[in-house]
This record gives sequence, C-alpha cells and structure tokens, in this order.
Amino acid sequence: MTYYDFILAGEYKKYRSPAFEGRDIAAEYARAGLSPEERMTRRFEELCAAQEPHIFEGQKIVFMRSTTDQPDVFTPEEWAEIKSKHFIHELGYMSNVTPDYSRVLSRGLLAIRDDEGTSEYQRREIDAIIAVADKYRAAAIEAGRDDVAATLERVPRYPARNLREALQFFRILHWALWLEGTYHVTCGRFDKYMYPYYKADEDAGVYTEESLLDLISDFFLSFNIDSDMYIGVQQGDNGQSMVLGGIDADGRDVWNRLSDICLLASGRNKLIDPKINMRVSKSTPAERFTQGSRLTAVGMGFPQYSNDDVVIPGLEKLGYDHKHAADYGVAACWEFIVPGVGCDVANIAALSFPKVTDNVLRGAFKICRDKEDLKSAVRAEIFAECDRIVSGIKNLWFVPAPLLSLFFDTPQSDISRGSLYNNFGAHGTGLSTAADSLAAMTKYVLEDKTMTAKDLIEAVDSNFEKHPEILPALRNEAPKMGCKNGEEADDWAVFLLGAFADALYGKVNCRGGIWRAGTGSAMFYLWHASEIGASPDGRLKDKPFGTNYSPSLFAPTEGPVSVIRSFTKADLTRNINGGPLTLEFDSSVFTEPDSTEKLGALVRYFISRGGHQLQLNSVSRETLLDAQAHPDRYPRLIVRIWGWSAYFVELDKPYQDHVIARQEYSL
Repeated sequence: MTYYDFILAGEYKKYRSPAFEGRDIAAEYARAGLSPEERMTRRFEELCAAQEPHIFEGQKIVFMRSTTDQPDVFTPEEWAEIKSKHFIHELGYMSNVTPDYSRVLSRGLLAIRDDEGTSEYQRREIDAIIAVADKYRAAAIEAGRDDVAATLERVPRYPARNLREALQFFRILHWALWLEGTYHVTCGRFDKYMYPYYKADEDAGVYTEESLLDLISDFFLSFNIDSDMYIGVQQGDNGQSMVLGGIDADGRDVWNRLSDICLLASGRNKLIDPKINMRVSKSTPAERFTQGSRLTAVGMGFPQYSNDDVVIPGLEKLGYDHKHAADYGVAACWEFIVPGVGCDVANIAALSFPKVTDNVLRGAFKICRDKEDLKSAVRAEIFAECDRIVSGIKNLWFVPAPLLSLFFDTPQSDISRGSLYNNFGAHGTGLSTAADSLAAMTKYVLEDKTMTAKDLIEAVDSNFEKHPEILPALRNEAPKMGCKNGEEADDWAVFLLGAFADALYGKVNCRGGIWRAGTGSAMFYLWHASEIGASPDGRLKDKPFGTNYSPSLFAPTEGPVSVIRSFTKADLTRNINGGPLTLEFDSSVFTEPDSTEKLGALVRYFISRGGHQLQLNSVSRETLLDAQAHPDRYPRLIVRIWGWSAYFVELDKPYQDHVIARQEYSL
C-alpha cells in the first residue's frame, strides 16, 4: 500500500488512543483553581506528552495526532458563569484566523523562546513541541529514515533553510495550533511566504520538476491525516484554506513556480484539503485562469477566486492600511482577513434578507403606495435588524491561546484579547430570495395591481394552498436575479446590499473595531430558511435559499453569463466581508478539449465586471443521486458546500439535497 492509499483508506486512525481516558480534566482544573492560561498550557503539555511518533512508509512530511481526545478545559458550570458575563462566539476558543507563519519559520522556536516578551506559558508550550519533535527524530533514526531525522535536527528549534525544512516546520506548527485548541486555522498566502525557501532550492538545483511535485503532494497529504477530528459544521468544514497569487503592497504579482506546483499537487491528490484559493485581478494573465479551470475540472470545488481589484480597495475603505489590505487572505470559507495582525471575527452574525422582507410584508407593506414607500420600509427594517445584531454582541471573550499569540503582532499579551484589527463581520443571507420577493411585491401589488397585499400574505402563510393560482406567476414569470427579465430583482439586490452596508457603517464593536457587511451565507441558507414560511418569490415553506451570493434554486436562469451580469451590478467594495457567487457546471462539459479555456474566460469576465469572489463546482446530478442511493460506491466524490469542499457521502442529507438542487450550467 502506498502512503497515498494509506491516507485514502484512513489507516492512520488505527494509531490513535485516548490521552485522558477516565479523567475529567475540566473538573480537575476547576478544583485546583487554575487560570485559563494555565489550563490551556497544561492540557497542551499533557497532549504533547501523550503523542506517539509514527512515520509511515514513503512519508516525507511527518507529524500526526496519535490521541483521540481533546476535552474542554472548563466545566459546563464554569461556561454558564462565563456566558452570564460575556458574549461567547461559537465554542469560545480562537478560530477563523490566519497566523503569520513566516514570523516563526524565519526565526525558529528557540529564538522566540528566548525573547523577553515570551510568556512562561508560551515557553512551556514551545518546550512541549520540541519534545514531540525529538520523539519523531529518534523514531526516524531507529527506522533508518535519515532524511526525516536530518530535517528534525534543524526544525522546529532553528529557522528553516530550505523548502523541505520549511514544509516540515509548517506542519509541526499547524499540528500544534490545532492541538492547543485553535480551530479553522488557515494557511495564509502560502506561495508568498514559502517562496524564499523554494527559491534557495531552485538556485541550488535540488529538485527536478517531478521530485518537487512529489514533495508538495506529500505535504498536502499531511492536511488530511488529522482532519477527521477537526471541528466543523460537517466533515470537511475545517478551514484549511490556502491562498495563492495576488499582488504585494507594491503592486507586484507574487505568483511563482511554487504556485503552479501547488495547483498540480492539488489536482494530483484529489483530496479536500488543503482548499485552494486564487487571488486574481484584471491584469492576471489569461493562462492563469485556465490553470485554475483545470483544477476545477478535476471536481473538488476549488480554486475559489478573489478579486484584488475589489477586495483591496474595499478593505481600505474600512480602514485597513494598504500594506495589510494588499496582504489579505481568506478565513475558513471566504471572509477576508489579514495574517498576523487581524483578529477579526468575520462570521460573528448574520442578517437574513428574506426575514427582513417577511417582516415588511406583514407590516409596512400594507400601507405602501409605491416602490419608494417599500424601499423606505425595507431600509428601516434593515437598520433596525442591524441595530439589534450590534447591540446583542457585547463583552466578547475567548479562551486564551498562548501558542497562537506568537504568530501575531499584537499590543495585547494574548491574541484572545485582540490585535491590530478587531473588526466583526456579518453575513447577508438569502439575497436573491429577498430581491426576487421584493420585485414580485413591486410588480404585482404596487404596479400591476393584479394581487392585493392581503391575498399575497394569505398565500404565503398557507404555503400557497390559498390563492394557488398566483404561484406559477411568482415562480416562473416574476423578475428573478440571474434571469433576462431580472432587472427589477437586480435593482432590489443593489438596494439591499447598499442598505446593509449603510446600516453597519460607523458602528463600533465592543473591541473598538468596526462592522463589515458581507454576501456570504454559510449554513444559514438552511437555518434562516427554516425561520420563515414560504416567500413572495414562490419559494415554498421549508425550502432552502440559494447558497451565498447566488440565484434562487428554482430561478429560470439562461446560463452563467446572465448570472454573472446580475451579480456584478452592486458596488461590492461596500460588502467586503466576503461571500462568493457559486456556479455549478455539469462535469460532462469538461470532456470538450477547449472547456478549461472557456471556463477561464468566464472567470475572467466575472473579474472584469467587478465581481469580488467566485467559486465553481463540477458536478453531475445523476452521479449525485446515485451516490445518495449507493454511498459505498462513491467514497471520494467531492462537492463544494458553501466555502469548503467535502466528500458527498459524508454529508447530512439536507446538504446533499441542496447540492443536487443547484442548477448545472454549460459553457
């Protein structure tokens, strides 16, 4: 069995055992009255001490988690007390951040340990990491793996000198951050900070094209060896996102040969991690879009594209310094964050546009005389909802993260207290459902007057069992985003996004940062949809919204070009928290010889029109349906969910159904 097959079969799981079997460490820590920092450090030390080194045949980049458990450091009673005084985001541990790996790779852990500002907790965690590395080195010597032993003789104690040392050092750090308790740890601009190590090897003639590809492919396998234990809404939602390309602060393109190799390695492995993101712009060469499209054709749901022409100015409008805005990466899914200085909580809240519309339908709409009245009512409702969201998040608190703090330039003693940027992000969900609903309300009630507000409300409340005659018009004839007749819906979408940005503009959060409006949905395309009944666009009760910044599932779109035109009309620099337009392509289109060039041209068209973010999926509805019925036949069928990719058969059925229901386009 090759190392790749070993990973694919999940054989590494056999080498795990509990670290805290029969112990309640949270209760132990509580009885001892330990501080949060001491609890985090002590758990980390114990977990490191419990690790057993395993080096598998053919493996080049080592380190895996040999323990199965990572118990909480606080008891439920303690959490209840904490939550009575603080706002707790998700699990309360640091997440969705991009460490500045270059800070540590370039210095080594011993030099950082000796820094005057390094805390006692950080020194202890550094010592624990080095002890595990020494275990691995001893195991490598015993196994006759001189190559692994030589690498671990250098890292993580000292700075990396070449690419293999840098990759191994990164793996140790990434492993350790998850072990400490941080989750959704992203990789940042990988090809930018790894390039100097690659260049040193290139100048020395160390690698052939094939041996370099083998090394990066092996490194990419390391992202999949512990990921089944990583936290997420579903398996695959783990935040191991890697950014390639884009410009630096001086406007220079950072794309390089290592970037090319990363695309090839991802396509070779055909695994869901790491998730590839490409930064592009109007000046990006056409061939690079074709390169990305070749990876899309493999069928893993990436790369995801981000547009430097929109994102960088958008972040600058929000107060980010140019050098930091130009260095942006993506969070676990798509939110734009800055490595090493950003402690933004980019997914702390979500505004449901359809809920806003539903509230207006049942309230002010009854007395609206025209479209301007309706706009005023909708704008007021958005402002009221944003005020509610902002006022509900006060005194945010995270569990301290001593190790993670070493990767950030922060005036605080611990990254859990914040960094240079401490902004909050709010998703804007169900945009097309709301825009299409408002377009229908405008057309049929306010303008054509073929329906009354009372009849429309009765129809929606009864899931169209009352007044069923109006449902075909609402579903099939009313304006829809992404359609030829969708101008009215598009105008409403532009209005909604503008009002959302206006409602958050100038708001200061509890950490002194600002609020950012976005176009993402995450899991809210299911969750928010369950909070309302049917909607005036013809959507039935219990049916989901379109994912992220995308058309409704049943909108009769004419193809990807019409969708792109519709979804690039707004000034997206004002809604720059992130959230991609998602397009699904029937996998059969990639049998044509020029398909990747055509798809690359389509992506370039999106970028040229001012789109901010785009993700593409290569799927087959027939295959998905067969996989749902016979999951054992498709263990490695990959699909894009919202900002991450997953193995289709591992998803809960509502997520499977949503992927199947999305529209497939051709080129």
